[in-house]
Amino acid sequence: MIPSGYRARSVISVTVENLRKTYGQAVAVDGVTMEAPKGGLTFLLGPSGCGKTTILRMIAGFLEPSAGVIRFGDRDITNVSAEKRDCGMVFQSYALWPHMTVAQNVAFGLEVRKVPTAELRKRVGEALEMVRMHAYADRKPNQLSGGQQQRVALARAIVYRPDVLLLDEPLSNLDAKLRLEMRGEIRRIVDDLRVTAIYVTHDQKESLSLADKMVVLREGRIEQVGGPREMYERPCNRFVAEFLGETNFLDATLDGSATHTPRVVKTRAGMLETTTGGDQPASANLVASVRPESLRMHPQNQIAADRPALRGVVAETTYLGEVAQHRVDCNGVNIKVFELNPRHLSRRGEPVALTVDADQVVLLER
Repeated sequence: MIPSGYRARSVISVTVENLRKTYGQAVAVDGVTMEAPKGGLTFLLGPSGCGKTTILRMIAGFLEPSAGVIRFGDRDITNVSAEKRDCGMVFQSYALWPHMTVAQNVAFGLEVRKVPTAELRKRVGEALEMVRMHAYADRKPNQLSGGQQQRVALARAIVYRPDVLLLDEPLSNLDAKLRLEMRGEIRRIVDDLRVTAIYVTHDQKESLSLADKMVVLREGRIEQVGGPREMYERPCNRFVAEFLGETNFLDATLDGSATHTPRVVKTRAGMLETTTGGDQPASANLVASVRPESLRMHPQNQIAADRPALRGVVAETTYLGEVAQHRVDCNGVNIKVFELNPRHLSRRGEPVALTVDADQVVLLER
C-alpha cells in the first residue's frame, strides 16, 4: 500500500557541488560533486574512512560542510537545519526506544511535530503496512528479530513522507539470510514510494544488487560514478576493479593497431584478446583485469596451441557447493578461476587452458 501523502508529491533530486569537510588539517571529504537522481537509489561506497558517511551526514544536516553546496531539487539547503530538510534517516543501529511499542516508536517524531491524532494514527498505520509490520504494532523492540527491528526503523523514516531517504549501512548488523531479505524490501519500498534514496555501504554485493547509480569513493574523492554493470565490467582503474569484486591483474602489453579489433594482449601467463584497448598504442604497458568467473577452463589438449589462452596447471581447488574456486599456475602467475556448478571436488594437478571473451579483458593504466 502506498501512503496517500506520497501519491501527489513531486520527486526531487539531490545535488552536492564541491562538497568539502575538514577537521583541522585532516580532509574527510575533498571537493565531491554528484547527483542522486529523482526517485532512484544511489549508493555511496568505498572502504572505511573514504568519506561516505560524512557526505551522508552533511546531506542530512547533522554536519556542517566546510565548503560546497547541497541542493534538494532547486532548493539550496546547505545552511538549513536538519529538522527542516524533509529527510528520513535509517541508522545502522536501528536506534529504537526499548520502552516504547513499535507503533509508539514510529509515531514519536510525528508527536514532536504535533501532528493531529487522527492523522498521526493514519500515517503510522500506512508506514507499518508498507514495511509489513502492522501486525506487530503493539510489540516492544526486544520482542522482534533484527530484520523486524530494521523494518520498524524504515517505517519511522518514511512516516514523515520525506523528500529524501538516507540509509547509513542499515543491513550491517543482520545475518546473511536477513540481509538478502531486507535488500529486496528496501528496493520495493523505494520503488513504491518513488522517493529519492541515498544509501551508504562498504558491501559490494548490496550495491551491485540494489543500486540505480553507484559512487565509489577513496580518501574523500570520487573514483568513478555509474550503473552497477558498467562499474563492474568497465572499472576506470585498479582500485575500482578490485573494490567491486575479485579479479586477476596481469601486467600486459598490446599488439596490433587500434583500428583492428580484437587486439592481442601479451602477458607472462599467456596471450589473450581484448576489444577494450581503445586507441592505446602498440607496446603500451598496461594491466589487464580479468574476472575469475569470466574465465572458462578446458583440458589443455582441447585448445589449439595458436589460440589465445592462458595455459597452466591447477594448483589448488576450493569446493564451495555451487561454485569451485581454482588457483591455476600459469608460468608462475597465479590465476583465480570460478567454476559454476562444478562436477569434480578437485582438479588439482590437471593441465588446463583458460579462455575468455575479448570484451571481458579490461585494460587499465598501471
